[in-house]
Amino acid sequence: QVQLVESGGGLVQAGASLRLSCAASGRKFSTYAMGWFRQAPGKERLFVSSISRSGDKPYYAESVEGRATISRDNAKNTVYLQINNLKPEDTAVYYCAAFVGGVYTLVLATLGTQYDYWGQGTQVTVSS
Repeated sequence: QVQLVESGGGLVQAGASLRLSCAASGRKFSTYAMGWFRQAPGKERLFVSSISRSGDKPYYAESVEGRATISRDNAKNTVYLQINNLKPEDTAVYYCAAFVGGVYTLVLATLGTQYDYWGQGTQVTVSS
């Protein structure tokens, strides 16, 4: 079992930066990959970024490529997502998720169905 708790969301102006955090507990953190997804009102949940167990294989969606950085601290059982130059279209609920059972590849990491555990989400609102 893995429990995930996100934090760091809020209301910001366009152009600002935010760092989201996701604290994990339960299963040993360094044994699974992690991902971030987001869901805007009335839209489907979309992949944002993911990172391998050791942190050496980050993936990003095109929508945040060049503006986002995912990282993890296995000693603190925490994964982070920093997004710079936020845009109104980044407004969404952001979820972290644990990729426990599958093989971590670029294709599979982008699929929400491959993740086994999810946090409750944190709201990010970007005003123009």
